[in-house]
Amino acid sequence: MNAGQSRYGYVFVSGYTLLLLAFGLLPTLYALYLSFTRNGAFVGVDNFVRVFGDYRFLPAVMHVALYVLFWLVSLIVLVVVLAIVVHGIRVRWLGNTARFLFYIPGAIAGASSVLLWLFVLDPSVSPVSALLHAMGYESLINVVAVGNLPVVFTVIAFWAGAGSWIVIMYGALNNVPVEVMEAARIDGAGPVQTAWHIQLPMLTKWISYMGVMSLAAGTQLFVEPKILAQATKNIVPEDYSLNQLAYLYAFRQNDFSGSAAISVMLLVVALGLSAIFIFRGKLFERD
Repeated sequence: MNAGQSRYGYVFVSGYTLLLLAFGLLPTLYALYLSFTRNGAFVGVDNFVRVFGDYRFLPAVMHVALYVLFWLVSLIVLVVVLAIVVHGIRVRWLGNTARFLFYIPGAIAGASSVLLWLFVLDPSVSPVSALLHAMGYESLINVVAVGNLPVVFTVIAFWAGAGSWIVIMYGALNNVPVEVMEAARIDGAGPVQTAWHIQLPMLTKWISYMGVMSLAAGTQLFVEPKILAQATKNIVPEDYSLNQLAYLYAFRQNDFSGSAAISVMLLVVALGLSAIFIFRGKLFERD
């Protein structure tokens, strides 16, 4: 690579670098500062101890943990299966149509998708009202009961985000060498054996990447419970998720140090879980 090409490369990455510094690194450093101080004075881990002792903290942790668990398991399993199925479809127009249909929900903004699902989940106006009534739900309040919310949020998130990942996984499957697939067929491997022993191992890095990105998004649960809380007149608690609790600390209690402590704890956990995906999936290792 010559000097001119290097300069062009620096120009292309400069915009991302500036945005990363302005909206990523600097806010993170400021949050770290706030989490260990109060009114400008260093207080050590006192903010963390105080937040951890809040009766709302552990329930919020459990809510987010259940949602992330359901979300990641359903995403990894169903996205990979659907991508392999679509890739295996031999009719060209059907494969293209399926990929387009998978992608459409991802084009809808998060808040808009929640509003759409408010109608889908309301038995009085839902197109699947017969199914909801058969499951024993007579009103939106019954459907969005706190015990049902991890599953409800998983369905909403899967509908909105899985399609784009299916398209990405489909592209990754196209990179599997044709010679390898042909050799597997000649050796008598069926579709299931081919998927398990050839396609899945070659998708490991992409699955890890999907896990990291989805984990980062899942731990930031805020818009969905916020809108449902407003729509149901706080049947959904306003402190349901950790981000909501941090929001209440900052703008209801005027305690930015406590809010920062929650954010830092959430960041540390998310980084630790992401590291598992990165190292187990060998994300940055060259083939």
